[in-house]
Amino acid sequence: MNSRVENNRRSFKPLLLFLVVIVIVFGATASYLIIKKNDKALFEEAAANFIRILENKDYKKLGKALDEHSYKSLNYTLEEVEEKYDRIFNGINITDIHASHVSLEKVNNNLYELSYQLSFTTPLGALEKLEYKTEMTKKDDKYLVNWEPALIFPGMEGKDKISYQYLKAERGEIQDHLGNGLAINETFKSMGVVAKELGEGNEKEAKLQKISQQFDLSMEEINKKLNQSWVTDELFVPLKTIESNKAVELPGVSYQNIKLRYYPLKEAAANLIGYIGKVTKEDNEKHPNLVDGDIIGKAGLEKAFDKRLRGKDGGEIWIVDENGENKQEIQTVEKADGEDIQLTIDSYIQSEAFEHLKGNAGSTVVMNPKEGGLFALVSSPSYDPNKMVQGISQQDYDQFANDEKKPFISRFAVGYAPGSTFKTITASIGLDANVTYPDKLRTINGRSWKKDGSWGGYSVTRVSDVQNVDMRKALIYSDNIYFAQEVLELGEDAFRDGLKKFIFGEELDLPIAMNPAQISKENTFNSEILLADTAYGQGELLINPIQQAVMYTVFQNEGKIVYPTLVKSKESPKTKSAITSTTANEMEKSLIEVVSNPNGTAHLLYNKRYQLAGKTGTAELKLKQGEKGNENSFLLAFDTEQDNFLLLSLVEGYSKGSSATQLNKSFIEKLYVYFGMQ
Repeated sequence: MNSRVENNRRSFKPLLLFLVVIVIVFGATASYLIIKKNDKALFEEAAANFIRILENKDYKKLGKALDEHSYKSLNYTLEEVEEKYDRIFNGINITDIHASHVSLEKVNNNLYELSYQLSFTTPLGALEKLEYKTEMTKKDDKYLVNWEPALIFPGMEGKDKISYQYLKAERGEIQDHLGNGLAINETFKSMGVVAKELGEGNEKEAKLQKISQQFDLSMEEINKKLNQSWVTDELFVPLKTIESNKAVELPGVSYQNIKLRYYPLKEAAANLIGYIGKVTKEDNEKHPNLVDGDIIGKAGLEKAFDKRLRGKDGGEIWIVDENGENKQEIQTVEKADGEDIQLTIDSYIQSEAFEHLKGNAGSTVVMNPKEGGLFALVSSPSYDPNKMVQGISQQDYDQFANDEKKPFISRFAVGYAPGSTFKTITASIGLDANVTYPDKLRTINGRSWKKDGSWGGYSVTRVSDVQNVDMRKALIYSDNIYFAQEVLELGEDAFRDGLKKFIFGEELDLPIAMNPAQISKENTFNSEILLADTAYGQGELLINPIQQAVMYTVFQNEGKIVYPTLVKSKESPKTKSAITSTTANEMEKSLIEVVSNPNGTAHLLYNKRYQLAGKTGTAELKLKQGEKGNENSFLLAFDTEQDNFLLLSLVEGYSKGSSATQLNKSFIEKLYVYFGMQ
């Protein structure tokens, strides 16, 4: 019995020993795997932390990620490494940094290899997937990056630096059809002071007072600029931008040359050409490719043609050695200056058209009726776009913004009821439909008329009480009743069919924002009164001055509309037929009589030395019949000998002596002289 127990004990000991060995081996293996897993996690965390620092440009945290020995062995301090990153990535304004293809590979127990790609955006554009590789060494239970300059840009070594040159594209200029500048790049003087040159006390005050008087600057403005946080005694402080020929020597005053946009025609073309300015936050949101400091078109053609005018900035980023010698190209983008754009505008005609409106609210369009080129697009009153570029004071801007005549509105692109000039269109449609003809007489009694009792209290009125009226007389006297009766006989369907041959509802191919010309708010008049009112240019018609001018080109082109152009081109103009050539010729003869006949509403323009055709118009703005409303005055005038020009002019709310006809009489004579037709 005892021997059996003894034997069992002897057999159990090896088994126990085996189990102990198994437990020890398993425990050791498990511990090894855990340590190995934790070691890899340590490395992955350290690598991810280093990548985050790069992506977030959080360079002050580099000290916890880099092996001190690695950068010190290259004669760098930690502060120098941080500053190098900051000067390059923030100094150049590198953005959108992100890493990809991050790879981790173990070399030995305490050494891993880290490789990754970085993509980012410089001011010159995107740089994609630059290859980086480094080692990470375990020290004191953490992994640190073995740093070298190649971790900034691949290829850098030692004390290499980054050279960055940004080449600003020069903005293209806008010219008239003769090459005269409408928006040009001009050298100006930046007038300013250096604080230490002003002296102290009374001497300084006296100098500033003289500067204030000479350059029309308030002392408040001057002191505000001198008290800016960045100002020191040594720095030049710009106070005002002036034209080079206005620079004068004055104690304490200094000048620096600067290049600015300049608009030679000033107010005369401001609403057409517009102006430029620095990008705003809103601009950046709409166009993410823009950066702070960029100059873009803010209004007018400067805005419409901005992409073509702005061109494309260029530049170079190079790795250079300590002496500044180029070693390796990182990025090069060729600079492309902006495109010069030549318009059909004529500077002389544009300026004269503006001057002759004499500050009245209105617009004048002058067009080449054969080629479609727009010689002048004028809106009045206006503003000086040079003030916008050189720095407009809040007081001046508020004066423009609060002006009841609204100088920022481009009136050549605003829809108006065209008034009696539109009778030319109504007459043309009637002639083509064989309803109207030149000698067709209507007997009209009195200055008001209504069809019947269904019109209630509404009636059509006219200015002259002429009893027997034919089409020619109706145009000469501008008889509303005649054309109301003609269109009622013609009928809405035939009238609308005729109007649709013009440009109603069409988008014109012009770089100017405008609504299409409108016949009426709905597709049908649903009213004989509205039909009658439309015949003489009222009702719900909305046609801007450009559209009106385009419609009236039929009379100089055998019944064809010539579409407008604003950019000079060798291509033939686009045209379409709207009325017959017979009707166009008949209308031209009738409109010559409106000028030549002593009773004609445009007889003021008559000059026996040339043959001018014309039609005047007024559109009354009132809430109900019987009240007196403001009247807009219109003038259509065109040369019939050489067909060199067609003019459409509008004056809003005109008063005695300031009708479109009265304001443009001498302008038309100047046009004849200019075109050499006298």
